[in-house]
Amino acid sequence: MTVTVRFAPSPTGNIHIGNARTALFNWLFARKNGGRFVQRFDDTDQARSKQEFADQILYDLHWLGIFPDKVDHQSRRFERYQAAVERLKAAGLLYPCYETPDELELKRKIRLSRKLPPIYGREALALGDEDRAALEAEGRKPHWRFLLPNYQRDPSETQRTDISWNDIVRGEETVDLASLSDPVLIRADGTYLYTLPSVVDDIEMGITHVIRGDDHVTNTGVQIALFKALGADAPAFGHHNLLTAASGEGLSKRSGALSIASLREDGIEPMAIASLAVLTGTSENIEPVPSMGDLAEKFDPAAASRSAAKFDPADLVHLNRALLQTMPFTAVRDRLVAFGVGGERAEAFWLAVRGNLDRLSDAARWWEVVSKDYRPDVPFAEADAAFLADAFALLPDEPWNGETWKAWTSAVKDKTGRKGKALFRPLRLALTGLESGPELSDLLPLLGREETLARRP
Repeated sequence: MTVTVRFAPSPTGNIHIGNARTALFNWLFARKNGGRFVQRFDDTDQARSKQEFADQILYDLHWLGIFPDKVDHQSRRFERYQAAVERLKAAGLLYPCYETPDELELKRKIRLSRKLPPIYGREALALGDEDRAALEAEGRKPHWRFLLPNYQRDPSETQRTDISWNDIVRGEETVDLASLSDPVLIRADGTYLYTLPSVVDDIEMGITHVIRGDDHVTNTGVQIALFKALGADAPAFGHHNLLTAASGEGLSKRSGALSIASLREDGIEPMAIASLAVLTGTSENIEPVPSMGDLAEKFDPAAASRSAAKFDPADLVHLNRALLQTMPFTAVRDRLVAFGVGGERAEAFWLAVRGNLDRLSDAARWWEVVSKDYRPDVPFAEADAAFLADAFALLPDEPWNGETWKAWTSAVKDKTGRKGKALFRPLRLALTGLESGPELSDLLPLLGREETLARRP
């Protein structure tokens, strides 16, 4: 049996880092087990689903390093769902209900007042053909509910019915079907809710493992019952903790907050996002992981805790900075060209500045600093101006290398008696115009003697 997983978002907006957590859990699980990854778009809500969002989701996944083995759309499979509907109806497991939302809410309140669980009481099962015809003559259209197997003979007399599974993430889990309402599978307008198409697709696409957020734990009990009703074995399930903002607020595709697209535009590296999305809320340390292969080695779904995985967006910048600090030139060479960085000095430049970057785009600022047209405009006090005049007069002859800065400053220290901040700060300001930055021992060879002299105040 080939391990087969799926990521099944609705294309109703851009995916965010929380969605990426689910996609990555599935992708890494498939990689560790030599399996397949199916990208399925749950786009039965055709009013809200947009092809542009589906295209963007695929782009975002590719950018993160996730490459599906198969892509499919539920909107192209309606005939498969209708066939399943007919099977369930024929088996007496799908029944029509005619209550309005207001009537259902009233029934819920009545049950609560009687200290009963606020679940649907299956009143529609008592309707005869004439009753249903009369309701439909009023203009009512039925929604259809799946009859849960939580009774012996009389559906109105439910009994505790445990559905249990060994969760890939959470361990042993149990849902009592008697505590749940019969789920609506088809709305009154004839459109499908999530449950039926998802189960039908999982069966026909050979999904062996379903890994998703822990907000679906209760749904799993219902879906396992539906798998059995359709004559299929249920896949293995895993439910990871949800990724939330530090405040505990959930993430939403509709709000666009922390979308993968916006993080990319902000200059966050894909592996910074992947590292945070996978490791937050687990027993692993949150640290930058350089590649998807390395992340797969660290990945253990059972390491996720049961509490929400809270994170601070600022953590992404810290991870990004740490990734860039060790990133080899070959990994960024082509991307640096977009910021004007190229030529013989490009690799030495990258090795000099990468430790001072929060984002790759920050390299453009330092490339400007080492360019021949850059002239720092810093006013110096008289004492510092005199010091700099002496210092620049002591510049060593070329060729220059990584030891030139030490040799030069040692000579300046001997000549002027200055040391520490009084020695180094004026020199840095004269050369870069900035209070801090990359090691000047690395920048000085990039400037060369002629350009360094040109910056003499």
